[in-house]
This record gives sequence, C-alpha cells and structure tokens, in this order.
Amino acid sequence: MAMKIPKSGFTQLLKDGYKHLQGVDEAVLRNIAAIKELTQITRTSLGPNGRNKMVINHLEKLFVTNDAATIIKELEVIHPAAKLLVMASQQQEAEMGDATNLIIVFAGELLQHAEYLLKMGLHPSDIIEGYRAASKSCLEILEQISVESVKNPNNEADLLKIVNTAIASKQYGYEDLLSKHVVEAALTVMPKNPSNFNVDSIRVVKILGGSIHDTKVVKGMVFGREPESVVTKATKAKVAIFTCPLDVALTETKGTVLIHNANEMLNFSKGEESKLEEVIREIADSGAKVIVTGSGIGELALHFANRYNLLVVKILSKFDLRRLCRVTGATALTRLGAPMAEEMGYCEIVETVEIGSDRCTVFRQEDEATKTATIVIRGGTQNSIDDIERAIDDGVNVIKAVAKDSRLLAGAGASEIELARQLQILSEKTPGLNQYGIKKFAEALEVIPRTLAENAGLDSTEVISKLYAAHAQGQSAAGVDIESEDNGILDAKAKGIFDALAAKRFALKLATHAALTVLSVDQIIMSKPAGGPKVKENKDWDEDD
Repeated sequence: MAMKIPKSGFTQLLKDGYKHLQGVDEAVLRNIAAIKELTQITRTSLGPNGRNKMVINHLEKLFVTNDAATIIKELEVIHPAAKLLVMASQQQEAEMGDATNLIIVFAGELLQHAEYLLKMGLHPSDIIEGYRAASKSCLEILEQISVESVKNPNNEADLLKIVNTAIASKQYGYEDLLSKHVVEAALTVMPKNPSNFNVDSIRVVKILGGSIHDTKVVKGMVFGREPESVVTKATKAKVAIFTCPLDVALTETKGTVLIHNANEMLNFSKGEESKLEEVIREIADSGAKVIVTGSGIGELALHFANRYNLLVVKILSKFDLRRLCRVTGATALTRLGAPMAEEMGYCEIVETVEIGSDRCTVFRQEDEATKTATIVIRGGTQNSIDDIERAIDDGVNVIKAVAKDSRLLAGAGASEIELARQLQILSEKTPGLNQYGIKKFAEALEVIPRTLAENAGLDSTEVISKLYAAHAQGQSAAGVDIESEDNGILDAKAKGIFDALAAKRFALKLATHAALTVLSVDQIIMSKPAGGPKVKENKDWDEDD
C-alpha cells in the first residue's frame, strides 16, 4: 500500500479543508477591507439626515430604519473581524442604548488610517502603541471639554436638552413632539434618587392608525386588548396573576373513564363544573377583583368569573406579565387556586379605554412606589411605528445615562473636532513612531462631522476647515449646521445640541478596543464548516407523473 505524501507547509498539520491566511497583506488588510464594507453600510445612516436602509431578514420580515443597532442585528454578519465590531456595537446598545453607529463608523475609520500607515511601512505594534496612547489622552481630554450638565433630572427643561438631540438623529422633524412625551413619561416614573431610574418603567404600545401627532402618554400600563370578562372596570382592586390557563385542569397522562349510563355522564360533567366553580369562588372570596392570566381562558371559567363579577384580562407576553407583577406587587402563580394575601397585588384603577378604534386595558397606579408610564404610539404603517419606537428607546436610554453622569458635550460633531484638534497638538509634541498613530487617531475623529456634512449634502472639506478655524479661535462648541445653505457652522451649545458624555466615552473606548483587536491579528485559521454536502432538492416531489 502506497503511503500518502503529506502536503508541505503549515496545512500538513491540519485536516483537509482548513484555510490559513497570514501576514499583513493576507490577514490584516483583508480584515480591514471587510470592516470597511460594513462601515460603508451604516455610515450613510449617521445623524439627522441619515438615510434609511431596507433590510429583509431570513424570516422575510421587512425593516426600514436608519438605526445602526437594528441594521447590523438583522444583517447576520459572519466575517470574523466584522463580527468583532458588531459585538462592540451590541455591547454599546445594551449598556447605553445610543451611539451604536459611532462605534462602527469610528472603528472603521481608525482601521482605514491604520491601513495607510501599514502601507507606509509601519509595523502593526507601532500603530497599536500610538492608538493606545491617543485613546488614553482622548478620554482625558473628553472629561475636560464638557460644556453643560443636567443640573436637575426632575426638571423638564433640563431633560429636554439631551433627549431632543437623541431623537432628532432618528426622527428628524418630530424631535420636539416625541421628546416631550419621553420626558413626560420619564418624570412620571422618576424615582426619588434619579440614578436608580429604570428604563423598564417606560413601556411602549404600538397601535396602528391615526398619525404620529396622536401619540400620547398614559400613566400606567396599557395592554392592546380588552378584558375577556363582562366587567370592564375595577377600582382599588386586589389583583391575582396566574401563568397557568384559567380552565379545567388536565392530567399529565391520558386517562380513560368508563361511563355506564346517562346519570354517570351527568355527574361526571357536573363534578368538573362544581370543582371549577369552587376554585373561582375561592379566588373571589380572597378579595381579588381582577384576574390576570398568561395563558388561555376556558368558556366555563369565564362564565363563573362573570357570575362572581371578576375582571379577567389575558396577557400573553411573559415580559409584560413580569412587569405587571412589579407594578402591582403581585406574585405570578403557576397553579390555579385562591392566592394568599401576600401573593396578591394591588392596583388603583383597572379600566377599558378606547384609543383610536382599538379598545385597550389600562392598569393605573397613583402611588409613587410602583409607577409605570406607557407611551402609546400611533402611525400609518407598522414600519413607521417601529422606527418611532426605536427613537423613543434612544431617548429613554439617554435619560438613564445622564441620570448617572449629568455632564454633556457639545453635539453636531463639535466635541470630535475639539478632540481631534487637541490630539494633533499632542502628536506634534510626541517623539518617536507613536506620533503617527496619534495623528491618524485625531484624523479618524473627523469622520463624524464629515459624515454629518456629507449626509446633509454639504461640502465636507469646507465645513471641516471652517470648524478647525472656529475651534482654533476658542469656539469649542462650534459644530456642523446641517440646515445651512452655504456649508455653515453653528454654536451647538447655543442651539441646544448636546451629547451625553457617558455614552460617548463608552463608545470611543469600545471602538478603539475593537480596532486594536483587529490590528493585533496576524493569522487567520479557518476550519471547514460542519455538515456534509447539501441534499439535492426535488422541487416536483408531489407531482403525479
């Protein structure tokens, strides 16, 4: 038997099908090229004039949005280097809920400038060292260039300053309308210590019909369905919440009942009835006026609930059920039966209201400890309502960020230009090869004002030069004027355009970290994907001939 001669090189160590790429040209530059492609997708969606993307996912669901977090979540990126960026932006979304696009655009720009330095002959280690030094200085400068702060998180005018900008980047033109609703909802649920503000206390309910101007805030929880029972209103009610169906209990195993005559048949069904009536009566006797179930409701159970004047609501979302438990102070029970006193919740008003043509159930509390607010969004199409929800989500998250760290930066690209200007001064004083990395880091920061100008149809080169000139004269709040006809600039502080310092700091840190991780890779070793050959599809398998 002849021996198989192994292939020469690194691949002889591995099974067939492995791919191996190494060196600057094969590994690093390929990774940068892939990230550049991803950056190009989201970059045009940055800022108030950002374009929408139409994404159809694997389930054929359509998304029309300029929200970077949603776009990359639905794109299902599989390239390993681009995935690092996706994970960084998802972390930003989870932590801050805003500035996800900043991470992708900035990290992409950092890597593009690194590509230039690599081609000029710099070693990746020198670039990494320079970027690391620049990042450290950048975060130190960021702490010093705060221009404003939210002095009192319980003050409407203070919160509007920051919410307006966050919503304008998603719903330009409707920012005043939506930010008023977001701030009203936030102030309704703001705890005594604002740093404990919980974004879960603000819910969003989407009801088709009407227009964005019909959007309103309801103090309490709103569910987009009416009660199942005849009773539609209860005040100062005790609430029993069940996760199990409100119906005759079924056994785990199948059983056979042998019935000999009609009397036995009658007694059998009567036994079921009396057992269910006993359970509903026990719930009513315990003082509960409202029953909430997370599953189905049987006809017979509903009949007895109506007889005992109980209001029955079906809520199929377990997250909403959990939220309602928190609002009312109830414990969700997994078994059907009379709840104990400590397992029941309390709600001031449970009523049915009509919003548009839909009848909704509202759980409203007047008490401070268990407050929730619901923003009811109206709109003509499902996509527009979904996009408004994303804008509101950004607004709520930015309130959470400023409740913990009240400092604000000048928006409209002003803080980025200021950082770039100060880093360029630093690079000129830095000896050695690090200065190139610091200089390119500063140039990468220009991408934000440049993109804002390009998306607004302005001449970005002229706008950037005007911004540098203004910042050199001490106007540290000068930013891009997207409404200008002649490539103008504006005072972001005077116009009330602000960014949360906490969100920007976190984004810059994550973007730099992701870029450095990609640059520090020098080999890519990929195994063959699991799974055998694809089975041939026979499309006419059900044809008779």
